[in-house]
Amino acid sequence: MSAPAMTTIVITDTNVLINFLHIGQLALFGELPAYRFQVPAEVLQELTDPGQRAAVDNAIAAGQIDQLVIDALDALALFGDLRDLMGRGEAACLALAATTGCHLASDEKKRFRRNAIELIGAARILGTEDLLVEAIRCGRITVAQADGFKLVLAENRYAMPFASFAEIL
Repeated sequence: MSAPAMTTIVITDTNVLINFLHIGQLALFGELPAYRFQVPAEVLQELTDPGQRAAVDNAIAAGQIDQLVIDALDALALFGDLRDLMGRGEAACLALAATTGCHLASDEKKRFRRNAIELIGAARILGTEDLLVEAIRCGRITVAQADGFKLVLAENRYAMPFASFAEIL
């Protein structure tokens, strides 16, 4: 009898949710066995498009994503500090990842990424492409499908610095 596989909790930022909505693959969040995705209430508040919000609410209802509330004192204190440097959703995600030891799914760059690396380290930050690679590796999508998603994301202002997912596998 083998030991159960560890599941990594991933606090998920708005930009990653929106990228998966753009490619119609939000359900993948419930199909990646290595990960369990959680979304803070502050991220949900950033979803202003009613269709996107409904899709995420449906994913929560289906158990593909868990909703979180910041309620621990250390996370609340860090959230307050970070709130002066970034948006509410980003601050909530980073505060939760930093105080709980969870991973962070975010495609934010520049100042946010520098703060995230300082607080949790680069190894605990996952981007959209990292999650698509995981989906390929566990057989949920093909390289060709991922390359198609890459094109859709580029049309929606999220460009990846490689020609094909085959290059990074």
